[in-house]
Amino acid sequence: MDSKASAVWKGNLKGGSGAISSASGELSDTAYTFATRFEGSAGTNPEELIAAAHAGCFSMALSAQLGEAGLTPDHVTTTATVTLEMLDSGPTVTKIHLETTARVPGASREAFDTAANNAKGGCPISKLMNAAVSLNAVLEA
Repeated sequence: MDSKASAVWKGNLKGGSGAISSASGELSDTAYTFATRFEGSAGTNPEELIAAAHAGCFSMALSAQLGEAGLTPDHVTTTATVTLEMLDSGPTVTKIHLETTARVPGASREAFDTAANNAKGGCPISKLMNAAVSLNAVLEA
């Protein structure tokens, strides 16, 4: 399966602007700028999109791992934080932290932790990253 997205950038780095679109149409000329990427201005940026992709991928992977253990989650909620740092080599994604909370009837803490760690390593987006990926997983009662 192939997924496609495109980006257009116009102008110089600091004064220009770009737009990101996805083949599905869910993103359509979604604007981004130097300020949204590096200065914390409102709007999206590539790292935010990576965070969204990782959160979605991990949530699905955790559901799959729980299913393999005979468990079905009521919900899995994940937030991914992508850290972009300025290194001597230039801007670099240095780490991604996953925060997940799940309600899983009948799950022991051990079974949940095993599933969460397997999902962290098995999620295709985790495998894609050349950055440290950390995880804090909370099993709700």
